[in-house]
Amino acid sequence: MRQKKQLAVLAVLLLVAGFIWFLYLDHGRPATADAGSLPQNPKLLSVENPQLHISAVERARKTEYKSGGRNIFSRELPPPPAPIHPKPDPIPQIVPIVKEEPKVPPLPVKFFGFGTVPNGTVRLAFFTNGEDIYVVAEGELLLNRFRILRIGNANLEYEEVSSGLRGTANLEEQGAPPP
Repeated sequence: MRQKKQLAVLAVLLLVAGFIWFLYLDHGRPATADAGSLPQNPKLLSVENPQLHISAVERARKTEYKSGGRNIFSRELPPPPAPIHPKPDPIPQIVPIVKEEPKVPPLPVKFFGFGTVPNGTVRLAFFTNGEDIYVVAEGELLLNRFRILRIGNANLEYEEVSSGLRGTANLEEQGAPPP
């Protein structure tokens, strides 16, 4: 009889221990999911630049603490700064603003002559740069930098393509070679 009571108490204690184990120990484990319930297109985090910003880290390391005059270990506030009385400005002087006109760079070649095509009205300009000779018509580019606008008898007008500035170049006449 005594042994039956002990077995009954043991069975009740085992049931209580199992119930406690079920309530407390089973819920700490992460829940598992089916492979079929995973989303097909998981949304990724939007990271603009995942690399470290080394320059910002170095700048933060090199900063020094500069006191603002307050003791950080005291609750008392520092006295307020003395009010600054603005001084009256002297009579303002008017300084003229001088706008410097942008200057077109001179042609890197020498304009030494002009001519026309026999059966046309197009004028041609002749340029030299040492041994190189360039023949350019009105409206064409010279050295991919200057557009020849108008060729006259004594000078020509040109425009720098990148800046739109206009300039003139005079005809440089060469004397006869020495005998």
